[in-house]
Amino acid sequence: MTYRRWFVVGVAVAVVGALIAAFAIFYGNFSPRGYVQDHFSRASGRDIGSQAVAYTSNKSPSQVSKEITDTWQPADQYVDGSGVYLRYDDDSVVILPLAVGSVILLERMRTAYPRYHGVVGNSWGWGRGSTVRGGGPGAGK
Repeated sequence: MTYRRWFVVGVAVAVVGALIAAFAIFYGNFSPRGYVQDHFSRASGRDIGSQAVAYTSNKSPSQVSKEITDTWQPADQYVDGSGVYLRYDDDSVVILPLAVGSVILLERMRTAYPRYHGVVGNSWGWGRGSTVRGGGPGAGK
């Protein structure tokens, strides 16, 4: 009877492991960065230095944004005529229009902050859970 119980436990663990593996295979990376890498075409010619890695889509910025935010809810979001700016904990996803489609730029927040602050200003909620300096007296010093 003891062996039978261990057999059942072993089968249950194997089934759970198989389900986790299947989920990982079908849904890929578990981050906004991984989602973009898995769902859009790499466009290294549109990279901004080594900080902002570029991908492209034949969809409009609003369509790309909806697709990403339906899967990964951003901490903050800013939209204007220049594009869609999504802030996550460690990453930014910036979606800019092309003649046909969009360019999607992935960048760490530490370099995205100075690059896009002139556009998004305080709309991204800088300092609320981000790793960027600021937030009050003595913060980040």
